[in-house]
Amino acid sequence: MKVAKFGGSSVANGNQIEKIGAIIKSDPERKFVIVSAPGKRHQDDTKMTDLLIQLGNIAFQDKPYMDNLNVIMNRFSEIVEELRISSSILDDIKNNIQEIINNNESDQMKMDALKSIGEDSSAKLVSEYLKTIGLNARYLNPKDAGIIVSNEPGNAQILPESFSELYKLRQYEEIAVIPGFFGFTKEGKLMTFSRGGSDITGSIVAAGIKAKLYENFTDVDSVYTVNPSIVSNPKEITTLTYKEMRELSYAGFSVFHDEALIPAFQQKIPVCIKNTNNPDAPGTMIVSEKNKSRKCVVGIASSKGFSSLYVSKYLMNREVGFGRKLLQILEKESISFEHAPSGIDEMSVIIRNSQLSAAKEEVIVNRIKEELHPDRITFHRDLAMIMIVGEGIVSTLGIAQKATTALTDAHVNIEMINQGSSEVSIMFGIQSEGLNRAIPSLYNAFFGS
Repeated sequence: MKVAKFGGSSVANGNQIEKIGAIIKSDPERKFVIVSAPGKRHQDDTKMTDLLIQLGNIAFQDKPYMDNLNVIMNRFSEIVEELRISSSILDDIKNNIQEIINNNESDQMKMDALKSIGEDSSAKLVSEYLKTIGLNARYLNPKDAGIIVSNEPGNAQILPESFSELYKLRQYEEIAVIPGFFGFTKEGKLMTFSRGGSDITGSIVAAGIKAKLYENFTDVDSVYTVNPSIVSNPKEITTLTYKEMRELSYAGFSVFHDEALIPAFQQKIPVCIKNTNNPDAPGTMIVSEKNKSRKCVVGIASSKGFSSLYVSKYLMNREVGFGRKLLQILEKESISFEHAPSGIDEMSVIIRNSQLSAAKEEVIVNRIKEELHPDRITFHRDLAMIMIVGEGIVSTLGIAQKATTALTDAHVNIEMINQGSSEVSIMFGIQSEGLNRAIPSLYNAFFGS
């Protein structure tokens, strides 16, 4: 059995959903279909989830929202007309939306339910279309599928008992079309995963039914060695390990939500990234283990939007608990950290800018001064992180040297380097303005002819 997950671009309109139908029909082993909310039809379009969030922000303030609702319904109506399926499904979608807006739950709970409408409606549309082309398909709500999650709106976690419930689905004769992005608590409350969580649903279902293969259909033929918007026509990656994909996803590769593969990884289920628009392309296989290669570097990931908190204090290394106290201050201010390279008398903490307002920065600086009495404390903003990724990278001679030479050739100064904390990556911190010089230079060093 295979699980096939289709992203937002694959359900953006009727023409794309027709491609899904052909893909499912071509392989009878594709028994489970997971779908995202409709994505953008063109560059200037708006994703369905964003339209639903806009609707909620207006409706929950008791402001007139019918114009927003009509935009959403017109979008679904276009898909229904393109697929030539029954329009009764539109009444169902509209009624669901209005029931959510008018119920007595908290705004946070209602927003979770409203956001789920995109995926839920996609699943209903796709299942109806699959029936019209002669496939034995049915819509399956995550509650009925057995996707049981924690009570954390917007950040739900799968509960272990889900997997035994999901395994029972192997008995289904029909093709099950399941909406991604959300599950239900033991008490029956709807909760969404974090944004991009349809990938998480696909991985959970694949793990639960113990699938032979989890296929993730998107709008690219494969994963590339580097961001195609920075380097033209980069080489494709044919095979990745789970660890490599996790590092690449975390550091800016947009193919997967960075938590998505964990359930599949735990069950050692292979994953194949494929293109809905070119399903015959081999794609990129993601596996638990692969044969070692002399060229161990598989990809170069990068991401902007970081700051570095730098703290220096003479004899810091002799002060027991200094690092814990520093990180505890961040914890108390609800800030998570990404990396924490350190020296004998100094420590840096890398933080995403999205967590760091000017007011919060001032609070953190004052607390560190009062509680830790450092000799020096500074924030460095506008940093970008670059990850050189590959299994065996730590034990392969010359990788760091090749990378630093490439950055020097690009006239990019290294603000920090973190090697050894991960078995499969080396991290460099640079000023954001140098990123578009750094990445092509690194690509040429590791993948040039």
